[in-house]
Amino acid sequence: MILRESKNDRRLKRHRRLRKKVAGTTARPRLAVFRSLHHIYAQVIDDAVGRTLAAASTREKMLVEGLESLTNVSAAEKIGTAIGERAKAAGVSAVVFDAGGYKYHGRVKALADAARGAGLEF
Repeated sequence: MILRESKNDRRLKRHRRLRKKVAGTTARPRLAVFRSLHHIYAQVIDDAVGRTLAAASTREKMLVEGLESLTNVSAAEKIGTAIGERAKAAGVSAVVFDAGGYKYHGRVKALADAARGAGLEF
């Protein structure tokens, strides 16, 4: 019997490999992205303390008002802008980007570009 790795197993393997090198510090926290079939999530995490400094997702009603879909690029842009503003409010101006094992295109790239537009540096 041959067992095949699922897409998510491969993504998790990439993410573990990436996390060996990328860690958020107090000076430069980690901007972590998670993408599901129905939502997109972003967190600014200080790994030295193990604390989430800011978070935004399409599960928040006030952020997704007026959006057609929660799973498209425009939703990701809105979350990127929100996480950028919330991180700035928490006193964070520079982060390291953690794409979570996803390819840097589509929704992940849109979120990152919007976060940069909101003033985050990475």
